[in-house]
Amino acid sequence: MRLALYDFRMGFCDLIVSMEQTGLTPRPVIGAIVVVSGLAVSFLLWLLYVRHAPADFAGRWMFLPALNALLNGLCATALCVGLYFIKHHNREAHRTSMLLAFAFSSVFLISYIVNHALHGDTIFPGHGAVRTLYLSILASHVILSIVALPMVLTTFFFSLTGRFAMHRRIARLTFPIWLYVSITGVVVFVFLKEYAY
Repeated sequence: MRLALYDFRMGFCDLIVSMEQTGLTPRPVIGAIVVVSGLAVSFLLWLLYVRHAPADFAGRWMFLPALNALLNGLCATALCVGLYFIKHHNREAHRTSMLLAFAFSSVFLISYIVNHALHGDTIFPGHGAVRTLYLSILASHVILSIVALPMVLTTFFFSLTGRFAMHRRIARLTFPIWLYVSITGVVVFVFLKEYAY
């Protein structure tokens, strides 16, 4: 496990060196990040609200929502650990924690897409105040997840290219949004587990 993390970190170090050597400028990269994020969000909206899930998978692969919640929880944990390390000036441990958070979020996204491609959207059956609370949390989760995607990628770009002043500036905004999205992902699962699954 330790060797795998070392290889993972060394691969990113090589990526950093190559980015610094090519002299990537922020403007076109951030533009590309915004375009890719917009395409990803458009695809997810199509998947959720236009495409209909096949009936063949009803009742199968039902572990995916729990896996998604676990990945969100692991991401939130890695984010908090990363914050602890950077507050204590341990940059290597901070970088490893943030790469883990990014990896958990990336695997979550894949699992989320597979789940919704197979099962479609889950309708919350609760009524009254609990429905209002659920929909408020879900709305804030969805809106901030759309905002978080380009912010996370931009924050990583600044870090990987050694632009640490810009990285710190945007990370102050990215961190609480990313953490909120990760935590509310777990909360949404808990609501659905209690009322829908």
